Amino acid sequence: MNLDPQLLHSKIKDLVIASTKVAHVQLGNSLEHALLVLIKSGYSAIPVLDHSYRLHGHVSTTNIMNKILGLERFEYEKMADYTVDQVMTTKIARMKDSDEFLKALELSINHPFICIEDENGVFQGILTRKSILALVYRHFRQLPYPAAENQVSSPEAT
Repeated sequence: MNLDPQLLHSKIKDLVIASTKVAHVQLGNSLEHALLVLIKSGYSAIPVLDHSYRLHGHVSTTNIMNKILGLERFEYEKMADYTVDQVMTTKIARMKDSDEFLKALELSINHPFICIEDENGVFQGILTRKSILALVYRHFRQLPYPAAENQVSSPEAT
């Protein structure tokens, strides 16, 4: 199989979903607000930004549910008492917008999306596992299939 090194070392800029199209919350937003954004967007996790649009982490439905989980029920009334910065995950998949595709492919193994930031930490958007897999799929679809006559197996091989 012949992998195109140009694909692996290409820049990711063209695959990024711009920050203006990405649902997010800001530090200090209540868990109630974050849960509403998560439900409305249909995502299970969204980036957390400050007022300068610098990336600080992401908050997920699981983060919120774990915070309001009581002994016998979810204590929804406590959501207004907490903010996203109290429950967010700070160790997240992140890349610079100048990084190469190979790094994105590696990070996408364990993360459904990767946050993209510029050199100053300003949020630029996200790179989804879906867009990475779509590009890889298109690449493999363009590779020539081996000719059937070249795959004749000998009786000893079976």
